[in-house]
Amino acid sequence: MKSISILLLCLPLLANSAELSGRIVKVADGDTITILDTSNTQHKIRLSGIDAPERKQAFGEVSRKALADAVAGRDVVIDWNKRDRYKRIVGKVLVSGQDINLQQVRKGMAWHYKKYENEQDVEDRSIYANAEYEAQRDRVGLWRDKDPMAPWEWRRVQRMAVK
Repeated sequence: MKSISILLLCLPLLANSAELSGRIVKVADGDTITILDTSNTQHKIRLSGIDAPERKQAFGEVSRKALADAVAGRDVVIDWNKRDRYKRIVGKVLVSGQDINLQQVRKGMAWHYKKYENEQDVEDRSIYANAEYEAQRDRVGLWRDKDPMAPWEWRRVQRMAVK
C-alpha cells in the first residue's frame, strides 16, 4: 500500500516529464546554463533541485567555474517538467548519464533547494539531501566557510538593501 502511495505522488512528475538534448554554450552561474539544440535554438536551463551561490556572493564564481568545468561545450540531456517564472526550463542536467545537479551539491557548490524538493522524485530528494549533509559534514566547497549564506537568504538581503 505504501509503494502505491509513493507511485501516486510521483505520477504528476512522470506524466509531464520531457527530454531536451543539446550542447552547452553558456554557463551563467552555478545553477543556470544555456544549451543549443539540433535546430540551433537556444534554451536557458535552471538546474532543478539545487540553488547555487549568486555570482556576486561568496563562492559564486567558484560554483560557476565548477559547473563550467563539468559541462562547458559538452552534449547534455535535460530531463525537465516545468518552466520557472523567468521562462527557463527547470530540469536535471545529464552528461553521459551523470546527474550534474547532484554533482554540484556533492562538491559543495550548491545547496539542495528544499523549497522545491516536492518537485523532485522521492529517490532524488533523498539522494540530494544526503549529498548536502555529507558535503557539509566533510566541509567541502562552500561548507568550508564558518557560516555560509544560502543563496535565497543572500537574495533576500539584497532586496532589502535596495528598499
